[in-house]
Amino acid sequence: MERKETEHGQSMKTRRRRVCAALSRATLRVARAIARGKGDEVAYRLIDIEWMDPARGRAVPARLYWPRSAAVEAPVPLIVFSHGIGGSRRDYSYLGRHWASNGYASLHVQHVGSDNALWSGNPFGVVRRLHAAAQAHEAIDRVKDISFALDRILDANLTELGIGAVGPYIDRKRIIAAGHSYGANTTLLAVGARIARDGQWLDFQDPRFTAAVVISAPPFYGEGDPASILGRVAVPTLHITATDDVIRIPGYHSDTTDRVELFDAVADQRKALVIFEGGSHSMFTDRAGTGGTALNAKVKAATKELALAFFGKAFACDRTGLAHWCEEWQPILARIGSGTESATQPIPAAAHTAGAARQWRHPEGLQGRIARHVHDAQGPGQRGPARLHQGLGRAVERAPALR
Repeated sequence: MERKETEHGQSMKTRRRRVCAALSRATLRVARAIARGKGDEVAYRLIDIEWMDPARGRAVPARLYWPRSAAVEAPVPLIVFSHGIGGSRRDYSYLGRHWASNGYASLHVQHVGSDNALWSGNPFGVVRRLHAAAQAHEAIDRVKDISFALDRILDANLTELGIGAVGPYIDRKRIIAAGHSYGANTTLLAVGARIARDGQWLDFQDPRFTAAVVISAPPFYGEGDPASILGRVAVPTLHITATDDVIRIPGYHSDTTDRVELFDAVADQRKALVIFEGGSHSMFTDRAGTGGTALNAKVKAATKELALAFFGKAFACDRTGLAHWCEEWQPILARIGSGTESATQPIPAAAHTAGAARQWRHPEGLQGRIARHVHDAQGPGQRGPARLHQGLGRAVERAPALR
């Protein structure tokens, strides 16, 4: 009897030790998470800017994620980010925070002709407002916004940031244009894409950009042959999409094959293509859950790390970062490739030839995916006008703009 009680007591002590050890490990994980959060907060400054371009009479708001590590003797790279239609400078914060925490300044520009003001007013007018925002005049103003913002942030006499001029702390050899959806088209225009009007090419290339990140880029609707539009892009480009990256709105449709076609059309072979499996067009925004709750979080984590790995290769010829990234995120990848070589084993040799990326197909079949109704998950309890706005919002994210 005493032996049984002794064994029972030892068993209880063992269980208590295990519980205490588990609690200690959990506490340590929480502490590390809190430390990482605090580290992020002290790693960069967050500054909102209210600029006005006097030449166009156009407001150009921006948000700057500025690394505290910046110094004259150690200048930091700069990413200028362009949001998708209906977005704002506050969007894509997961990218800005991560990049700034890793020593990359990130300037998020807001385009007032195609920003979140589109959601204001009569909800039944949203589609009309979206179509208006996707016209050539706004596309041109957007790329001018990018160049104007770059002018201002590099100005040695800049005073409106509250921390003095930051231009001397920016590495002029590592200035990157980046954007999602409509912002991806803006990015491509900034690095050499061109459009024709009245028999003449309009060129908005800003030679200060030395690389580009192109996320979910729609086609240049109605602009003709992609090769003639993108043949003059002459910087390293990273193209990111997903197999269910679909834009759909009355009069417009765009899917993954359009993203791949644009990738093919970029003549400069210093390019990389990453296609995630599944997902949605809007999962690259700050929205949680769209494209699948678990996948959404993974793709966000993978995307922000992918960009840094790509910059390492583009600016320092460091291939190890991309190799490690491919190994870590392989379970959620459908395909990856580059202009001249395979980035990982799943790429068949045919992908190395010009135009071969257009032959990409998911085993399920492209037509089946196009036919599938693409929508974002909607939580319970949404009724009336709120539900209408949400539905229109999801439609808009598949809009033409999205270019």
